[in-house]
Formats: sequence, C-alpha cells, structure tokens
Amino acid sequence: MRQTIIFLVLAYFSSAFAFTTSPVFVARPSTSLFAESDKDGGAAIAKPKVGVDTKQVTKQRAKSVEKNRAKSSGPVSRRDEDFEDAPLFKVMLLGDDAYDQAHVVERMCEIMEDMDEAQAASIFKQAQAGGAAMCGKYPLEHAEMYKEQLVRSDPMIFSDVEEENK
Repeated sequence: MRQTIIFLVLAYFSSAFAFTTSPVFVARPSTSLFAESDKDGGAAIAKPKVGVDTKQVTKQRAKSVEKNRAKSSGPVSRRDEDFEDAPLFKVMLLGDDAYDQAHVVERMCEIMEDMDEAQAASIFKQAQAGGAAMCGKYPLEHAEMYKEQLVRSDPMIFSDVEEENK
C-alpha cells in the first residue's frame, strides 16, 4: 500500500509539472548561449580577415557618339516591296439563242457588282452576234465565282473563264 501511495504521488507531481519551464524538484545550472566576451548578445560568428570592396561603376554615354550618327531624311525601308499584281482572268459570256435578254441582263447586274444594265445589254448583244463576249477581268477566284453563279441561274447562263493574255 505504501508503494502505491508513493507511486501515485510521483505520478501526480510528474504530470503536474511535466510542461512547465522550470521544474520544482530539479535544479539546473544556468549557462549562457553566447560567449562571455560578447557583450552585445550576438552569436560568435567568424569575421573575414580579408576586406571585400564593392564598387559601383556607372558609365556615362558619350555625347560625341550620338553626334556622329548620320541623320536620315526619311524612313529607311528594310523590306523589298516587290509586290506583283495577281494575274487577271476574263469572264466570257457564251452566246445562246435560248437566252432571254431580260433574264441574262438582270442576273449579270446582280452577280457582278461593277456592271450596270446598259453594259450588260451591250455584252449580251455581242455574245449573241459573235458567240462570246468579255464581261470583265477579275482575279481567278472572283472569275470562277462569277462563272459558277451564272451557271446556277435558272435558266442556266453559260460562261467561261480564260487567261487575260490569250
């Protein structure tokens, strides 16, 4: 019984003072973390015996260099602007006796933006008389588009695309 009481008392004191900063029963000698000669309280860090010089060097622009530069009279072109015009193709209206003049003139004016009714009527008459007449000169994609739109008309209007140089 005596042993259990001692054990309980020791367990009580050890748990009661387990997380305190200075236990009641233990006396510790006081030691300093710093060297005794260091009164500033800092750690004893070794200082280099060789001095390191850091110099800031700034260079000033020479004004004479700016004065010697040649002044240009205009902007300098660094690219060769050798653009070639796209080759043009003729849209030819093919003559046919089955055409109705009003329908052909109306469709040509709707499809080709740069054509009016007087030009369309003149082209229609030339195509009927000579078998084919030039409607205009356009880049290849535009010429093919105009040809396809004329062919899709109801009734169909026949046309052809030719190179300009032929």
